[in-house]
This record gives sequence, C-alpha cells and structure tokens, in this order.
Amino acid sequence: MLQVQGVSVHYGHIQAVRGVSLEVRPGELVTMLGPNGAGKSSLLRTLAGLQSPSEGEIHWNGRRLDAMRGHQVAQAGVALVPEGRHILPPMTVQDNLLLGSYVRHAGSAASLLGPVGAVLKREEMRQRFEHVFALFPRLKERLSQMAGSLSGGEQQMLAIGRALMASPTLLLLDEPSVGLAPNLVREIMGLLQRLRDEGLTILLVEQDAHAALRIADRGYVMETGRIVAEGASRELLNSARLRRAYLGMA
Repeated sequence: MLQVQGVSVHYGHIQAVRGVSLEVRPGELVTMLGPNGAGKSSLLRTLAGLQSPSEGEIHWNGRRLDAMRGHQVAQAGVALVPEGRHILPPMTVQDNLLLGSYVRHAGSAASLLGPVGAVLKREEMRQRFEHVFALFPRLKERLSQMAGSLSGGEQQMLAIGRALMASPTLLLLDEPSVGLAPNLVREIMGLLQRLRDEGLTILLVEQDAHAALRIADRGYVMETGRIVAEGASRELLNSARLRRAYLGMA
C-alpha cells in the first residue's frame, strides 16, 4: 500500500502541496484530479523522489520513500511517467526502453555477474521487451527509429513502455492524455486498465476527468494544494457539485 501522510511541498516560500494524506491499495488504479496549479504534479514528483517534502511521510510496501533519492525510489519499485513524456529524442526507441530497465537494477549488477547471471539477465530483458511489445506493438515496429521522430501518441507509448521496463510495482503517471487525439486517449486509458487488471498498482494524475474516472477504482480531487474530495469513481462522477466545481464537467 502507498500511504501518504500529511505531506507538504514548498518551492522556496511558495507552498505547492498542503498537508496531503491519501492511500493507494495494492492492485488499485486511483486517479488524482483537479485544476491546473492544484499541486498534483508536485505531489507526484515528490512520490517519485524528485522533490523532497517539507513535511509528512510517504510509505510504500513497508518502506519509507520520503527519505530516499529518486534512483532509490525507482529501485524500490516506483516508476514515474512524467508530464511531457521526457523521452530522449536523439536515441532509438530500443535505447530509450533499455534505459528504463537500468535504474531499477543498477544497484544489483554484482549479483548478475558470470555466465549464468548473464543468461538470466538476457532472458529477463527479453521477457520485459515482449511485455511492452504486447501492449504497444507499434514500438516493436519502430525499434531502430529515433524516438524524436515518433508521433505524439507513439512518444507517450514509449514513455509508458520505458517505465514498464523497470518492472515496477507502482506506476505513477502525470497527464498522459495531454496533446493526444481522443482515439489515442481511449487507447492509453484502455492499456492502463489492462495493466491494473494484470495486478499493477497505478496512481494517475489526469486532466481528462471523465476518461480517468471511467477506468479508476477511486479518485481524489485537489485544489490549491489540498485534497478537497475523495471517493469511489462512480460517486465522483455522479456528484453534480464536484462535476461543476472541480472536474470541469456539466
């Protein structure tokens, strides 16, 4: 379980997150909604170890994450798909995917030395590539292509595939639908639903409230750095006040 307890985040004198507490249970897909500037991305960066909280604690699977650096959080099984994708354009699709597997296991390289370990490592890598290709067949067709030449939707698939190459137990996604056509948004959401059904735990920050709540088990709504509402997805969708005030839905 992910447990966030009273987390606050500051950028100098500016407070972006104000005493947020939430939880994500194993195997859940939970979405975080709210207007721009609500603090959602700051919270996600903090969970991933890219920003230190000024207050509060973060626990995942019995380990305390708020005292860890980003690469240590990744090694603990938490992978972030950042807003804007942040793929490496001058590198191939294959190299971008390979980088996703590096951080998670860089600290355990010694245990993979020797011919037996090398074979096991190659077999594990092959299985991870096959899993990503089963989700995103287009990436297999473009393995040797420069990542920067992909379409926006393909770049988002690559960003998610790169995170999955780390074989995470918790996947954090920040606005994966931004800039995508409606048919691609539906495709990405369907794939996230499939990953949840396979047992992956997911925390999704999303601007498309309706699309996110359709696939999520539960949701939280943030405004000005605070959690202002939470509940089952169906409850949030059916709340007229929340639809008007926070979700941008009539």
